[in-house]
Amino acid sequence: MPDYAALLDWMRSESSLQDWAMTLPDQIARGLSIDRWGDMPGWQRVLDELPDIEPSALDFATTVAIGDTADCNDRTRSSLRQTLMGLHPWRKGPFRLFGLHIDTEWRSDWKWDRLEPHLAPVKNRHILDVGCGNGYHCLRLYGAGAARVIGIDPSAKFVFQFSALKRYCPDIPVDVLPLGIEHVPDDLNAFDTVLSMGVIYHRRDPVEHVRELLGCLKPGGQLVLETLIVDDSFGSELVPKNRYGKMRNVWSVPSPALVLDWLSAAGAREPRLVNRAITTAGEQRATDWMHFESLADFLDPVDSSRTIEGYPAPERAIFVAEK
Repeated sequence: MPDYAALLDWMRSESSLQDWAMTLPDQIARGLSIDRWGDMPGWQRVLDELPDIEPSALDFATTVAIGDTADCNDRTRSSLRQTLMGLHPWRKGPFRLFGLHIDTEWRSDWKWDRLEPHLAPVKNRHILDVGCGNGYHCLRLYGAGAARVIGIDPSAKFVFQFSALKRYCPDIPVDVLPLGIEHVPDDLNAFDTVLSMGVIYHRRDPVEHVRELLGCLKPGGQLVLETLIVDDSFGSELVPKNRYGKMRNVWSVPSPALVLDWLSAAGAREPRLVNRAITTAGEQRATDWMHFESLADFLDPVDSSRTIEGYPAPERAIFVAEK
Protein backbone atom coordinates (compact mmCIF):
# COMPACT_ATOMS: atom_id res chain seq x y z
CA MET A 1 0.00 0.00 0.00
CA PRO A 2 1.16 3.59 -0.51
CA ASP A 3 3.15 4.99 2.41
CA TYR A 4 1.96 8.37 3.71
CA ALA A 5 3.98 8.53 6.93
CA ALA A 6 6.23 11.39 5.81
CA LEU A 7 3.25 13.38 4.52
CA LEU A 8 1.35 12.97 7.77
CA ASP A 9 4.40 14.02 9.79
CA TRP A 10 4.69 17.17 7.69
CA MET A 11 0.98 17.96 7.98
CA ARG A 12 1.17 17.67 11.78
CA SER A 13 3.86 20.37 11.70
CA GLU A 14 1.64 22.77 9.73
CA SER A 15 -0.95 24.53 11.88
CA SER A 16 -3.43 24.85 9.02
CA LEU A 17 -3.26 21.11 8.30
CA GLN A 18 -3.10 19.57 11.77
CA ASP A 19 -6.82 18.89 12.03
CA TRP A 20 -6.90 17.29 8.59
CA ALA A 21 -3.91 15.12 9.53
CA MET A 22 -6.04 13.61 12.30
CA THR A 23 -8.82 12.47 9.94
CA LEU A 24 -6.76 11.74 6.84
CA PRO A 25 -5.70 8.16 7.69
CA ASP A 26 -9.35 7.10 7.88
CA GLN A 27 -10.08 8.91 4.61
CA ILE A 28 -7.20 7.10 2.93
CA ALA A 29 -8.40 3.75 4.26
CA ARG A 30 -11.85 4.35 2.81
CA GLY A 31 -10.40 5.58 -0.48
CA LEU A 32 -8.31 2.43 -0.82
CA SER A 33 -10.92 -0.01 0.45
CA ILE A 34 -10.95 -3.40 -1.24
CA ASP A 35 -14.74 -3.34 -0.87
CA ARG A 36 -14.76 -0.41 -3.26
CA TRP A 37 -11.93 -1.52 -5.56
CA GLY A 38 -12.10 -5.25 -6.22
CA ASP A 39 -9.05 -5.12 -8.53
CA MET A 40 -6.84 -3.60 -5.86
CA PRO A 41 -5.02 -6.84 -4.89
CA GLY A 42 -3.74 -7.00 -8.47
CA TRP A 43 -2.58 -3.40 -8.32
CA GLN A 44 -0.79 -4.17 -5.06
CA ARG A 45 0.94 -7.12 -6.74
CA VAL A 46 2.34 -4.68 -9.29
CA LEU A 47 3.99 -2.68 -6.50
CA ASP A 48 5.27 -5.87 -4.85
CA GLU A 49 6.73 -7.24 -8.10
CA LEU A 50 8.51 -4.11 -9.32
CA PRO A 51 12.19 -4.94 -9.88
CA ASP A 52 14.75 -3.43 -7.53
CA ILE A 53 16.66 -0.77 -9.47
CA GLU A 54 18.61 2.14 -8.05
CA PRO A 55 18.16 5.32 -10.11
CA SER A 56 21.34 7.19 -10.92
CA ALA A 57 19.47 10.43 -11.62
CA LEU A 58 16.06 12.09 -11.34
CA ASP A 59 14.69 14.76 -13.67
CA PHE A 60 11.34 16.38 -13.00
CA ALA A 61 12.28 19.81 -14.35
CA THR A 62 12.49 19.20 -18.10
CA THR A 63 10.52 15.93 -18.24
CA VAL A 64 9.64 13.13 -15.83
CA ALA A 65 12.62 10.78 -15.96
CA ILE A 66 13.62 8.38 -13.21
CA GLY A 67 16.98 6.71 -13.63
CA ASP A 68 18.95 6.09 -16.79
CA THR A 69 19.16 3.33 -19.39
CA ALA A 70 22.48 2.19 -17.94
CA ASP A 71 20.92 1.58 -14.49
CA CYS A 72 19.58 -1.83 -15.54
CA ASN A 73 19.90 -4.40 -18.29
CA ASP A 74 17.38 -5.12 -21.04
CA ARG A 75 15.97 -8.15 -19.23
CA THR A 76 15.20 -6.09 -16.12
CA ARG A 77 13.73 -3.30 -18.24
CA SER A 78 11.48 -5.83 -19.98
CA SER A 79 10.35 -7.11 -16.58
CA LEU A 80 9.63 -3.53 -15.50
CA ARG A 81 7.52 -2.95 -18.59
CA GLN A 82 5.54 -6.14 -18.13
CA THR A 83 4.91 -5.36 -14.46
CA LEU A 84 3.78 -1.77 -15.07
CA MET A 85 1.37 -2.99 -17.74
CA GLY A 86 -0.57 -4.47 -14.82
CA LEU A 87 -1.74 -0.88 -14.17
CA HIS A 88 -3.02 -0.30 -17.72
CA PRO A 89 -4.39 2.09 -18.92
CA TRP A 90 -1.79 4.81 -18.41
CA ARG A 91 -3.55 8.07 -19.32
CA LYS A 92 -1.33 10.96 -18.15
CA GLY A 93 2.37 11.26 -18.85
CA PRO A 94 4.74 10.56 -20.52
CA PHE A 95 7.26 9.03 -18.16
CA ARG A 96 10.70 7.54 -18.65
CA LEU A 97 11.89 4.91 -16.18
CA PHE A 98 15.40 3.54 -16.61
CA GLY A 99 15.16 4.05 -20.39
CA LEU A 100 11.63 2.63 -20.59
CA HIS A 101 9.29 5.08 -22.35
CA ILE A 102 5.76 5.03 -20.92
CA ASP A 103 3.92 6.58 -23.85
CA THR A 104 0.64 7.56 -22.21
CA GLU A 105 -2.66 8.47 -23.85
CA TRP A 106 -2.23 12.17 -23.09
CA ARG A 107 0.84 14.24 -23.88
CA SER A 108 0.47 15.98 -20.54
CA ASP A 109 3.82 17.65 -21.15
CA TRP A 110 2.12 19.72 -23.85
CA LYS A 111 -0.41 20.96 -21.33
CA TRP A 112 2.42 21.68 -18.88
CA ASP A 113 4.17 23.78 -21.52
CA ARG A 114 0.98 25.82 -21.97
CA LEU A 115 0.45 26.17 -18.22
CA GLU A 116 3.94 26.78 -16.85
CA PRO A 117 4.45 30.36 -18.14
CA HIS A 118 1.31 31.49 -16.28
CA LEU A 119 2.05 29.94 -12.89
CA ALA A 120 2.90 32.20 -10.00
CA PRO A 121 6.37 31.32 -8.70
CA VAL A 122 6.18 27.87 -7.07
CA LYS A 123 9.68 27.69 -5.61
CA ASN A 124 9.45 26.66 -1.94
CA ARG A 125 5.64 26.78 -2.15
CA HIS A 126 2.94 24.30 -1.13
CA ILE A 127 0.71 23.11 -3.96
CA LEU A 128 -2.58 21.18 -4.17
CA ASP A 129 -3.53 19.51 -7.48
CA VAL A 130 -7.22 18.54 -7.55
CA GLY A 131 -8.11 15.68 -9.91
CA CYS A 132 -4.42 15.01 -10.49
CA GLY A 133 -4.74 11.57 -12.10
CA ASN A 134 -1.48 9.68 -11.66
CA GLY A 135 0.41 12.76 -10.53
CA TYR A 136 2.23 13.83 -13.70
CA HIS A 137 1.74 17.54 -13.08
CA CYS A 138 2.50 17.09 -9.38
CA LEU A 139 5.93 15.83 -10.35
CA ARG A 140 6.45 18.70 -12.79
CA LEU A 141 5.48 21.19 -10.06
CA TYR A 142 8.06 19.62 -7.77
CA GLY A 143 10.58 19.85 -10.58
CA ALA A 144 9.78 23.57 -10.85
CA GLY A 145 10.82 24.03 -7.22
CA ALA A 146 7.72 23.44 -5.09
CA ALA A 147 8.51 22.45 -1.51
CA ARG A 148 5.51 20.12 -1.12
CA VAL A 149 2.93 18.92 -3.63
CA ILE A 150 -0.25 17.03 -2.74
CA GLY A 151 -2.42 15.60 -5.48
CA ILE A 152 -5.89 14.23 -4.90
CA ASP A 153 -7.85 11.90 -7.17
CA PRO A 154 -10.62 9.47 -6.22
CA SER A 155 -9.41 6.80 -8.68
CA ALA A 156 -7.36 4.26 -6.73
CA LYS A 157 -5.67 2.94 -9.88
CA PHE A 158 -4.14 6.37 -10.48
CA VAL A 159 -2.87 6.35 -6.89
CA PHE A 160 -1.19 3.00 -7.52
CA GLN A 161 0.34 4.26 -10.77
CA PHE A 162 1.88 7.16 -8.88
CA SER A 163 3.03 4.80 -6.11
CA ALA A 164 4.80 2.65 -8.72
CA LEU A 165 6.74 5.71 -9.88
CA LYS A 166 7.49 6.85 -6.34
CA ARG A 167 8.85 3.41 -5.50
CA TYR A 168 12.04 4.63 -7.20
CA CYS A 169 12.14 8.09 -5.58
CA PRO A 170 10.52 7.58 -2.14
CA ASP A 171 11.96 10.67 -0.51
CA ILE A 172 10.47 13.32 -2.79
CA PRO A 173 7.83 15.51 -1.03
CA VAL A 174 5.07 14.62 -3.50
CA ASP A 175 2.02 12.50 -2.67
CA VAL A 176 -1.22 11.47 -4.37
CA LEU A 177 -4.20 10.78 -2.13
CA PRO A 178 -7.31 8.70 -3.02
CA LEU A 179 -9.70 11.60 -2.38
CA GLY A 180 -11.97 14.06 -4.14
CA ILE A 181 -12.26 17.76 -3.35
CA GLU A 182 -15.32 16.98 -1.22
CA HIS A 183 -13.04 15.15 1.22
CA VAL A 184 -10.83 18.20 1.83
CA PRO A 185 -11.87 20.19 4.91
CA ASP A 186 -13.51 23.54 4.29
CA ASP A 187 -11.50 26.76 4.52
CA LEU A 188 -8.05 25.21 4.96
CA ASN A 189 -6.24 28.37 3.83
CA ALA A 190 -3.17 26.15 3.49
CA PHE A 191 -1.81 26.18 -0.08
CA ASP A 192 -0.01 28.77 -2.17
CA THR A 193 -1.32 27.37 -5.45
CA VAL A 194 -4.33 25.17 -6.18
CA LEU A 195 -4.90 23.52 -9.56
CA SER A 196 -8.15 22.03 -10.90
CA MET A 197 -7.55 20.64 -14.37
CA GLY A 198 -10.31 18.85 -16.23
CA VAL A 199 -12.72 18.70 -13.29
CA ILE A 200 -15.20 21.56 -13.36
CA TYR A 201 -17.29 20.31 -16.28
CA HIS A 202 -17.99 17.15 -14.25
CA ARG A 203 -19.49 19.27 -11.43
CA ARG A 204 -23.20 20.00 -11.18
CA ASP A 205 -22.44 23.27 -9.33
CA PRO A 206 -19.32 24.85 -10.88
CA VAL A 207 -19.43 27.97 -8.70
CA GLU A 208 -19.41 25.83 -5.56
CA HIS A 209 -16.44 23.91 -6.97
CA VAL A 210 -14.53 27.18 -7.35
CA ARG A 211 -15.47 28.14 -3.78
CA GLU A 212 -14.08 24.81 -2.55
CA LEU A 213 -10.83 25.44 -4.41
CA LEU A 214 -10.52 28.97 -3.05
CA GLY A 215 -11.07 27.63 0.46
CA CYS A 216 -7.90 25.55 0.11
CA LEU A 217 -5.81 28.62 -0.79
CA LYS A 218 -3.95 31.03 1.43
CA PRO A 219 -4.97 34.67 0.95
CA GLY A 220 -3.25 35.91 -2.18
CA GLY A 221 -2.68 32.38 -3.47
CA GLN A 222 -3.16 31.44 -7.11
CA LEU A 223 -6.00 29.36 -8.51
CA VAL A 224 -5.38 27.56 -11.81
CA LEU A 225 -8.47 26.22 -13.57
CA GLU A 226 -8.35 24.19 -16.79
CA THR A 227 -11.53 23.13 -18.58
CA LEU A 228 -13.20 22.17 -21.80
CA ILE A 229 -14.77 25.22 -23.45
CA VAL A 230 -16.98 26.15 -26.37
CA ASP A 231 -16.40 29.34 -28.29
CA ASP A 232 -18.34 32.39 -27.09
CA SER A 233 -19.99 32.49 -30.53
CA PHE A 234 -21.70 29.17 -29.69
CA GLY A 235 -23.47 30.69 -26.69
CA SER A 236 -22.81 30.77 -22.96
CA GLU A 237 -22.56 27.00 -22.55
CA LEU A 238 -23.14 23.62 -24.11
CA VAL A 239 -25.28 21.27 -22.01
CA PRO A 240 -24.96 17.80 -23.56
CA LYS A 241 -28.17 15.80 -23.80
CA ASN A 242 -26.39 12.57 -22.88
CA ARG A 243 -22.65 12.39 -23.50
CA TYR A 244 -19.99 14.71 -24.83
CA GLY A 245 -17.23 12.99 -26.83
CA LYS A 246 -18.49 9.72 -25.31
CA MET A 247 -17.78 11.12 -21.82
CA ARG A 248 -20.42 10.69 -19.14
CA ASN A 249 -21.17 13.24 -16.43
CA VAL A 250 -20.28 16.29 -18.50
CA TRP A 251 -22.85 18.69 -17.10
CA SER A 252 -21.72 21.84 -18.87
CA VAL A 253 -19.09 22.84 -21.42
CA PRO A 254 -18.84 26.59 -20.76
CA SER A 255 -17.79 29.50 -22.89
CA PRO A 256 -14.74 31.45 -21.70
CA ALA A 257 -17.03 34.30 -20.65
CA LEU A 258 -19.08 31.95 -18.49
CA VAL A 259 -15.98 30.53 -16.78
CA LEU A 260 -14.91 34.08 -15.92
CA ASP A 261 -18.39 34.68 -14.51
CA TRP A 262 -18.15 31.51 -12.39
CA LEU A 263 -14.78 32.59 -11.00
CA SER A 264 -16.04 36.06 -10.17
CA ALA A 265 -19.26 34.75 -8.60
CA ALA A 266 -17.22 32.49 -6.31
CA GLY A 267 -15.11 35.43 -5.15
CA ALA A 268 -11.90 34.90 -7.13
CA ARG A 269 -9.86 38.05 -7.74
CA GLU A 270 -8.91 39.18 -11.25
CA PRO A 271 -9.89 36.01 -13.14
CA ARG A 272 -8.39 35.84 -16.61
CA LEU A 273 -8.06 33.51 -19.57
CA VAL A 274 -4.39 32.79 -20.27
CA ASN A 275 -4.43 29.98 -22.84
CA ARG A 276 -6.77 28.09 -25.14
CA ALA A 277 -5.95 25.21 -27.47
CA ILE A 278 -7.79 22.75 -29.69
CA THR A 279 -7.17 19.17 -28.55
CA THR A 280 -5.55 17.22 -31.38
CA ALA A 281 -4.96 13.53 -32.04
CA GLY A 282 -1.29 14.21 -31.42
CA GLU A 283 -2.03 15.22 -27.84
CA GLN A 284 -4.61 12.54 -27.01
CA ARG A 285 -4.42 9.13 -28.67
CA ALA A 286 -4.35 5.38 -28.11
CA THR A 287 -0.88 3.92 -27.49
CA ASP A 288 0.72 0.65 -26.37
CA TRP A 289 0.14 1.91 -22.81
CA MET A 290 -3.54 2.81 -23.39
CA HIS A 291 -5.32 0.38 -25.70
CA PHE A 292 -8.85 1.73 -25.37
CA GLU A 293 -10.71 4.31 -27.44
CA SER A 294 -9.24 7.81 -27.53
CA LEU A 295 -9.85 11.14 -29.24
CA ALA A 296 -10.04 9.79 -32.81
CA ASP A 297 -12.91 7.56 -31.70
CA PHE A 298 -14.72 10.44 -30.00
CA LEU A 299 -14.92 12.62 -33.14
CA ASP A 300 -17.19 12.46 -36.16
CA PRO A 301 -15.35 10.25 -38.69
CA VAL A 302 -16.37 12.59 -41.52
CA ASP A 303 -16.02 15.97 -39.77
CA SER A 304 -13.30 16.10 -37.12
CA SER A 305 -14.48 19.56 -36.04
CA ARG A 306 -17.46 17.84 -34.36
CA THR A 307 -17.75 15.17 -31.71
CA ILE A 308 -19.46 11.93 -32.58
CA GLU A 309 -22.63 13.41 -31.03
CA GLY A 310 -22.40 16.46 -33.30
CA TYR A 311 -21.09 18.96 -30.74
CA PRO A 312 -18.03 21.20 -31.29
CA ALA A 313 -14.82 19.19 -30.96
CA PRO A 314 -12.84 19.53 -27.71
CA GLU A 315 -11.07 22.81 -27.01
CA ARG A 316 -9.43 23.46 -23.66
CA ALA A 317 -8.60 26.67 -21.84
CA ILE A 318 -6.57 27.66 -18.80
CA PHE A 319 -7.75 30.38 -16.43
CA VAL A 320 -5.94 31.87 -13.44
CA ALA A 321 -7.11 34.04 -10.57
CA GLU A 322 -6.10 34.92 -7.03
CA LYS A 323 -7.79 34.57 -3.66
